[in-house]
Amino acid sequence: MPGPLDGIRIVDVTSNVAGPLGTMILGDQGADVIKVEPIEGGDATRGSAQRRGGFSTSFLNNNRSKRSIALDLKAAAGRRALLKLCETADVFVQNYRPGVVERLGIDEPAVRAVKPDIVYVSISGFGEIGPYAKKPVYDPIIQAYSGLATVQAGADDVRPRMLRTILPDKLTAITASQAITAALLARARTGKGQHVRLSMLEAVLAFLWPSDMGDQTFIGDEPATQEKASATDLVYEVSDGWITVAVQTNAQWVALTEALGTPEWLEDARFKTPALRQKNVAARLALTQEVLRGGSAEYWLERLTQAGVPCAPVLTRFQVVKAPQVEALKAVVEFDHPKAGRLRQMRNAARFAGTPAAIRRAAPALGEHSAEILAEAGYSPEEIAGLRADGVINKG
Repeated sequence: MPGPLDGIRIVDVTSNVAGPLGTMILGDQGADVIKVEPIEGGDATRGSAQRRGGFSTSFLNNNRSKRSIALDLKAAAGRRALLKLCETADVFVQNYRPGVVERLGIDEPAVRAVKPDIVYVSISGFGEIGPYAKKPVYDPIIQAYSGLATVQAGADDVRPRMLRTILPDKLTAITASQAITAALLARARTGKGQHVRLSMLEAVLAFLWPSDMGDQTFIGDEPATQEKASATDLVYEVSDGWITVAVQTNAQWVALTEALGTPEWLEDARFKTPALRQKNVAARLALTQEVLRGGSAEYWLERLTQAGVPCAPVLTRFQVVKAPQVEALKAVVEFDHPKAGRLRQMRNAARFAGTPAAIRRAAPALGEHSAEILAEAGYSPEEIAGLRADGVINKG
């Protein structure tokens, strides 16, 4: 069955993760994503570690549901071919450093000249203006500058800590996919395309503000330094592993004391209200840890669940794949890649009842669809052969 974006064509000249993951989400949802790659080497993630059959896991997990064309955009014929593809496209997405698309001749005016109503999307690290606009950017740079590393540390005077996942890249991808669909909806209503600009910095700041930047909300009352968070995370050691337990409401706090057999905590002046429990969080969590260490994960999870206390086991990556809830949702799927073999991937997260998303094609080889895509754009076999002979498209 067609996905919700069936009939939408996206020309994608992004690389690495923030752009490709965003367009992959849209490809799973039915869009025809044409991935335009450099003729030498292709997307940088093709060369990443963890490889099989010539494919890296990074490329496979960010570029399925796409077709690939390899073009030399430094050649005039390559640029003409790219603009020819844009004539039938609904969206153009690029994540070059600010100034590069202008030098290549594929900036918004050039693309809009061949497709006036196109949605033109620019993804960058720090945005297109400001003192940091032209800095080279990778995920840790944004973690540092956005305050995310300090948030992870728990206090301003504690050594900052990087997340062990590329959150800015992936969050930017998800934000971009939403912004693109919003711009397409606006075009459907008005008949006009627009330029959508998005930076990794803006995506992370918007992500942090609803919770972690709360102390910066009231102008004039901002604390000079962040109050220390608990020295203990909500991860508890039990006799045979690790679990997490999190309570928010008074009812859940009462339920926790019942499940742990610690009714005296209800009379402890430090824990009388949610505000006091937050103020004395270190003591509260230390006491909780002391009790939980005396039983197994199975024992405590059963007691806590029966009491209505939010809890879960802490799973390893290997355990997640076979976790009962993950299997119930059919969240992880398996399929055969023609070169990389049997793969396991997370399906598109959103479930559409009438127009389901799906892994519509395996991640492509570099330039696998060059001839096919150019033929659709109106190039004759002779013209395609000429581009290949001139090195404008790949030889394969």
